[in-house]
Amino acid sequence: MVSKSYSNLLELASGESPSLGRISRGIPRVVTAPGIVPDLDDSEDDASNASSERSSLSPRDRTIIVANQLPIRVQRHPEGRTWTFSLDQDSLLLQLKDSIGEHADMELIYVGCLREEIPVAEQDEVSQTLLESFRCVPVFLPADLRSRFYHGFCKQQLWPLFHYMLPLSPDLGGRFDRNLWQAYVSVNKIFADMILEVINPDDDFVWVHDYHLMVLPTFLRKRFNRVKLGFFLHSPFPSSEIYKTLPVREELLRALLNSDLIGFHTFDYARHFLSCCSRMLGLSYESKRGYIGLEYYGRTVSIKILPVGIYMGQLGLVLSRSETEAKVAELIKQFCDRGRVMLLGVDDMDIFKGISLKLLAFEQLLMQHPEWRGRVVLVQIANPARGRGKDVKEVQAESYAMVKRINEAFGLPDYKPVILIDKPLQFYERMAYYVVAECCLVTAVRDGMNLIPYEYIIARHGNDNLDRVLGLSPSTPKKSMLVVSEFIGCSPSLSGAIRVNPWNIDAVADAMDSALEMAEAEKHLRHEKHYKYVSSHDVGYWAKSFLQDLERTCKEHSRRRSWGIGFGLKFRVVALDLNFRKLSMEHIVSAYRRTNTRAIIFDYDGTLMPQASIDKGPSAKSIEILNSLCRDKNNLVFLVSARSRSTLSDWFSPCENLGIAAEHGYFFRLKRDAEWETCVAVADRSWKQIAEPVMKLYTETTDGSTIDNKETALVWCYEDADPDFGSCQAKELLDHLESVLTNEPVSVKSGSNNVEVKPQGVSKGLVAQRLLSTMKERDLLPDFILCIGDDHSDEDMFEVITSAVSSSSLSPTAEVFACTVGRKPSKAKYYLDDTAEIVRLMQGLASVSEQMLGGSVQV
Repeated sequence: MVSKSYSNLLELASGESPSLGRISRGIPRVVTAPGIVPDLDDSEDDASNASSERSSLSPRDRTIIVANQLPIRVQRHPEGRTWTFSLDQDSLLLQLKDSIGEHADMELIYVGCLREEIPVAEQDEVSQTLLESFRCVPVFLPADLRSRFYHGFCKQQLWPLFHYMLPLSPDLGGRFDRNLWQAYVSVNKIFADMILEVINPDDDFVWVHDYHLMVLPTFLRKRFNRVKLGFFLHSPFPSSEIYKTLPVREELLRALLNSDLIGFHTFDYARHFLSCCSRMLGLSYESKRGYIGLEYYGRTVSIKILPVGIYMGQLGLVLSRSETEAKVAELIKQFCDRGRVMLLGVDDMDIFKGISLKLLAFEQLLMQHPEWRGRVVLVQIANPARGRGKDVKEVQAESYAMVKRINEAFGLPDYKPVILIDKPLQFYERMAYYVVAECCLVTAVRDGMNLIPYEYIIARHGNDNLDRVLGLSPSTPKKSMLVVSEFIGCSPSLSGAIRVNPWNIDAVADAMDSALEMAEAEKHLRHEKHYKYVSSHDVGYWAKSFLQDLERTCKEHSRRRSWGIGFGLKFRVVALDLNFRKLSMEHIVSAYRRTNTRAIIFDYDGTLMPQASIDKGPSAKSIEILNSLCRDKNNLVFLVSARSRSTLSDWFSPCENLGIAAEHGYFFRLKRDAEWETCVAVADRSWKQIAEPVMKLYTETTDGSTIDNKETALVWCYEDADPDFGSCQAKELLDHLESVLTNEPVSVKSGSNNVEVKPQGVSKGLVAQRLLSTMKERDLLPDFILCIGDDHSDEDMFEVITSAVSSSSLSPTAEVFACTVGRKPSKAKYYLDDTAEIVRLMQGLASVSEQMLGGSVQV
């Protein structure tokens, strides 16, 4: 099914009537806008026209790919009146389409900006051409807004911070600027508006790429609560210590969490993101059957860890070109035939690529190993920096000065140790350098992924024609050597590379020497290992895997009710079970009035009393409400708490007829003057002598943790400890206690910021069972049950009373209300928003009881 908005846009682009709207599926390599001098030969035109005639939109899966830049090259006609557009073969987005688009039942639409500024008067015409011929939806930004967005917030603030550069001074990365942030948000909103023009929210998937569009998920989720949305971050994600310096840290995290699936290149990047969510938002994650997920307001946000790969098809074509073979032959003559061994570096000229560190290491190599002088050459290809500013100029100046110094110190009349190529190279030329290089050096101090090593491995594998140029027989084993930084995304996947700390100049120099001296057989083995991985984990594998996980994650959408809460960038969607709804006061009061045997069970902390309250004791108002409910002879009111019986007895001493269960139900009594009973047989508590010393050990080593020593239980709490360290220590403590208490009649459980040891079989669910059985023994079958709680320990009660509906413990016409506090996944059927609503509910029921008894309570 195609959305009306999308169909209309296509009809506008094609110039046809709504009933005849069509779009070509065949995407030519170059297209010109109307009136532009064609840049295609006849055969390509014919093929494109034929494709257009036979194609129309079909109801197959469609994915909208959103990125800062479209995979389009733009060229202005010399006369300045028209534009020529062609596909950018180097774009990852295009490689993604070529890898999966033609082989899967999927249609791809691109949304992004063009590299050139298009005059307003020509934007409609350009939009039609791009949509009609390339399935691209351009986003046009005013020049000033684009500059503040891209060169401002993205490149001066996000990019340095994500690469671990703090703005300690104005010269070290940009200080936070609220105006630039507003520009960033505005551009993300413009992107969202363009997506709304083409999306069919019920069927389409949306895949957003990189840090330029980190708040886009919020705008899309706000418009369509069930949008199928994935986000992949191509840059590093910094540790929480770095990230938390960002003034808008929470807004960005919450925006990303409005995605269904968030992808990272490495586990380190994902771990840092999860740590930030834990420390700044209080969210915890868990792994189920190999998938990592965060529970966020009832939605499961999945985390994907998979590095992007290269496009094997493009590299194969480039390596087969005659120009590549000619360039390889030229480089062999320049280096190999003269007895020179090439070390190769290919980097952008920016502060994070470590070019100067690489040059220092190469200088050290020549100093420490004079045997390589005159034999080894470092060819450094320096691509233009993507950003601009003072730091780029400083890197350029430093690099030129170091190259000059090394060449003057170690150069000979016919030998230059370092060749710096700072002009743009054609892709085939770069591939030729890969083919000839004995070793590739990638020593970035911080980089997201960096596919240079992958390209080098494929180039060194070559093909039959290149083997002939190189003078190799078809049976000659291939070889390649890599020296890579520990701080780049591809490093974990290249286990055969020599990994280095780029800041350790001596270590990098030694790595260069090792790569040059390594035995041929070892080089062959390392190359085969790398080639097997790189060739199988290409960009198609990456894209298919991501989209499959996105589809899997989004299957939950139809099984949940969802609605939005919050304003601005704090907006999020709450997703709950289809049967989960807010408890209506009118509904429960009506049921309360027409029933005669009622059981009311409620938790205390977090239910009647807010968790954040300093004074944990009940208020006079709460006592009055409880007494009103207890005076009604048709009611059996029971309070269930994890607190000790002495504390509860003291707090609720004015409530004569209130039943109390203490320590999760181990102790209970039906009224104030009754004796305390136990729900399970009195257990031997000698296990405390084993468990308490262990807990004390962890308390001493975990600042902010405490021990709560109850009559029947021990609880280790780490609510005030560092969240990551506390969680780590809790896991260790859990394992430790389970091992030393194996033969004891206790259970060890991990809760919210605590680890608890308590007698086996004790739970709040047991209290509910005991209460129902006691009423049955008295020939009282409840026709009304209200059970309210707020946390995981209360779920046992919900389960018991819900399952009791089909048993003989209740009246056949019983009204059952299991209610949790807050909108979250629960076994309860109902919810109320907070403790204030719980108190109002209890007050309302108390008012009904007083009226029925002839009294009155002011509500």
